[in-house]
Amino acid sequence: METLCLAPSPSSLLLTTRHNNQKKNLRHQPCTITAVLTNPAEVISLKPSTPLNPFEKAPHKPFHQPRPLKKVSAESLKYESGFLGAVPDKSGLDNGREGNNNIHDAMSYLTKILTSNVYDVSIESPLDYAPKLSEKLHANLWLKREDLQPVFSFKIRGAYNMMAKLSRQQLARGVICSSAGNHAQGVALSAQKLGCSAVIVMPLTTPKIKWKTVEKLGATVVLIGESYDEAEAYAQQRAKDEGLIFVHPFDHPDVIAGQGTIGMEIMRQIQGPLHAIFVPVGGGGLIAGIAAYVKRVHPKVKIIGVEAYDANAMALSIHHGKRIMLERAGGFADGIAVKKVGEETFRLCRELIDGVVLVDHDAICASIKDMFEENRSILEPAGAVAIAGAETYCKYYGLKGENVVAITSGANMNFDRLGLVSQLAVGRCE
Repeated sequence: METLCLAPSPSSLLLTTRHNNQKKNLRHQPCTITAVLTNPAEVISLKPSTPLNPFEKAPHKPFHQPRPLKKVSAESLKYESGFLGAVPDKSGLDNGREGNNNIHDAMSYLTKILTSNVYDVSIESPLDYAPKLSEKLHANLWLKREDLQPVFSFKIRGAYNMMAKLSRQQLARGVICSSAGNHAQGVALSAQKLGCSAVIVMPLTTPKIKWKTVEKLGATVVLIGESYDEAEAYAQQRAKDEGLIFVHPFDHPDVIAGQGTIGMEIMRQIQGPLHAIFVPVGGGGLIAGIAAYVKRVHPKVKIIGVEAYDANAMALSIHHGKRIMLERAGGFADGIAVKKVGEETFRLCRELIDGVVLVDHDAICASIKDMFEENRSILEPAGAVAIAGAETYCKYYGLKGENVVAITSGANMNFDRLGLVSQLAVGRCE
C-alpha cells in the first residue's frame, strides 16, 4: 500500500511518500490518498476507483469544452491614474427583445436584493464621512465600512445569501469553495451558522491571517496552487467528485444579490445627491450587485470600478468586448487578484457600470495610510483600492463639492506586510 500525504506548512504543501516495508506487487492495487490539511485533526481520504488495465482504453465520453478565453497581458491596457477608462459600449443593449429581457432581468435582481438573507450574519455597515480626506480632495468622501463586518469583509453577505437558500439535503452534502481569503471566511462562518461542513480551497499565496481564521471557524482548509484560478479548478473538480455544493465567490446570482445589499444601504444612508460609488473589482460580484440595484433605482449615479493596474481583468474584458484571461494577475492586492471575471458579472458590468479606474501599488498604499490617519483603521490592499480610485479620480477631474462613496471592502492584513506598505506610501507622498 502507498500513501500520499499533503501536509501544508504555513506557506506551502509538502508532498511525502511512505512505502511499507513489505514487498508487494502494487501494480494493479488501488491506493489511498490521505490529505493532512492545515488542521491535523481533519483528515480526508480519497479512494480512487480501480485503475484501468494499462492496455485498456478509457471509455469515450463526448462532451463540449467551452471555448478557451483569449489570454492577454495586463500591460496591454494602460491609462493615466484617475482616468475613467474601459467605458462599456452600451449601444444596442436596450433595443428590441433584448431590452425586454433587460427589464425582466432588472426586476429579478431588484427582487433578489430586497429579499436577500444577509442580516442573520452581517451588519448594516455604517457610511462614514471622512473629513480629513474630504478636505484634501475638495469633495465629500464617504466610506462604506464593510471592513467592520464580522469577518472584516463584505464577502459574508453573498456567501450566506447563497447558502441560506440551499435545501436541507444540499446542506447535508456539505459545501466547498475556492477563495483568496475573504470569501473563505464568509463561507466558513455561514457553514457554522447553518450547521453544515465546509471545505475551503485557497492558493498557497493566501496570507496566514486569512487561512488561520478560516480554520478557527471550523472549516477544512486546503492550500493548493499559486493562484486563485488553480485553487478554483481543484475545488470545482472535488465538488463533482464528492457531490459537494460549490459556493462561487462571485459568479452566482444569489452571491451577486447578497453583495447588492450594499448598494441598497448606501442609497438609504447617503445625505444629498451622489456623484459616484467607487467599487473594488476582482471577479466582479460586488460591483455587479451594487450596479444591479443602484442603476435601476438611481440611474444617474456613476458606478465606477477600481482595479490594480496589474490585475485588470474587468477593464480588459470591457475593452475587448468579451471576457479575457490575464496571462498573469499581480498579487499585491491579493483579494482582487483574479485572471478572469465571471460570466454573469461581466454581463451585468458591461450593461450597467460607467467604467474602470486603474491604480498602482503606491496609490493603494497611500490610501491605506490615509485611512489610518483618518480613523486609525488598517485596510488590506484590496480593501483600500476603492479609496485610491476615488482619490485619483477626484484629482484627475478636479471634482469639487460632490458626494462620492468608496467601499472599504476588507481589513484582513498580514502584520508583516505593514513595513512594505509604509515604505511605498512614504515614497508616494515624497
